[in-house]
Amino acid sequence: MPLTRKAYRAAILHSIADPAEVGIEASYEYFEDGLLVVDNGQISALGHASELLASLPADIEITHYQDALITPGFIDTHIHLPQTGMVGAYGEQLLDWLNTYTFPCESQFADQAHAEAVAEIFIKELLRNGTTTALVFGSVHPQSVNAFFEAADKLDLRMIAGKVMMDRNAPGYLTDTAESSYLESKALIERWHGKGRLHYAVTPRFAPTSTPEQLTLAGQLLGEYPDLYMQTHISENLQEVEWVKELFPERKGYLDVYDHYQLLGERSVFAHGVHLCDDECARLAQTGSAVAFCPTSNLFLGSGLFNLPMAEKHKLNVGLGTDVGGGTSFSLLQTLNEAYKVMQLQGARLSPFKSLYLATLGGARALRLEERIGTLQPGTDADFLVLDYNATPLLGYRLKQSKSIAETLFVLMTLGDDRTVAQTYATGNLVHQR
Repeated sequence: MPLTRKAYRAAILHSIADPAEVGIEASYEYFEDGLLVVDNGQISALGHASELLASLPADIEITHYQDALITPGFIDTHIHLPQTGMVGAYGEQLLDWLNTYTFPCESQFADQAHAEAVAEIFIKELLRNGTTTALVFGSVHPQSVNAFFEAADKLDLRMIAGKVMMDRNAPGYLTDTAESSYLESKALIERWHGKGRLHYAVTPRFAPTSTPEQLTLAGQLLGEYPDLYMQTHISENLQEVEWVKELFPERKGYLDVYDHYQLLGERSVFAHGVHLCDDECARLAQTGSAVAFCPTSNLFLGSGLFNLPMAEKHKLNVGLGTDVGGGTSFSLLQTLNEAYKVMQLQGARLSPFKSLYLATLGGARALRLEERIGTLQPGTDADFLVLDYNATPLLGYRLKQSKSIAETLFVLMTLGDDRTVAQTYATGNLVHQR
């Protein structure tokens, strides 16, 4: 293949550290007139246009964006593919919502053609909203994961997904068995894990829908393939927390159930964690596990407010999740709009630079992929976005009043949505154009 080298000129911003650890000023790099150089799908240079332009060959193609900001692609650490068709379903809290809306919607994924059609819609929505990497729940059906990975592989996207394991406390039409979930997961791992930029996640839905036998086999899979991911839910809703105590009276709490079955580790991501206690945060951090903060969903389902300062105190890795369909938007900009309010309700501040970190480098760290994605550092994959300052009349007017990049960033996160994403690139290829 011929070498492809291109350059992109605009205002450029990326996180280089967690503001909670290094302070806000040391947590990002901003180039008011920046240049990003991409070679064969990887970033080869980043800096001020005035310094880099002279070093480029005369015939290089340079795309110059006016009134725009280049950032790394967004990373969604918790989302459900099969819930795309029921996003915005009315009026329930978690457990009733699952039975009323989620399970019937997921049952449709037994049909291969349906799975393929929804996978296409789902990936288009991710890219339209600037999400270049996601940690994705399939349904209990292997075809949901096959369809998703087929579609992601065609575009060379960095994606992680898994078939839900669920052998009790769900409708008969949606359950597998401990043994079938192990064998089907293993077949999917052999087919997809490590193919291109794809990774597999062992996916027990949550403790109440898995028997001890199924959780044992989930842990066994992680032992057999050491670089797999594990994703599940934890402490989202108070009723759910009580239910787990009834189902597992021998364990000392919700997290201890997963700990007992050896599901904690450096590539384990637990969605929600709204009702975690200090000891549980400490144990998650100690094992290198991560939490996906899903503010939109937590507000929509009335689950509660995630305690980000407590997670920071324990140096616990936190990513951001839209949690579609409990969440009501594929947009991580809109998710950050809600995250800010969740912090406000707890008397805490969420700076725009911490928000940027959560949506990019924080997510990459939660997934142990910070060497590849989440920043615009030379040597990383060229997954990046072009955000349009004039995406809507109000946004354009408001940003003309902005006096700093901090203000601009915050306004993008409060007024921005899918319309703000003008272009999305994955490995240097244009995968969405508004």
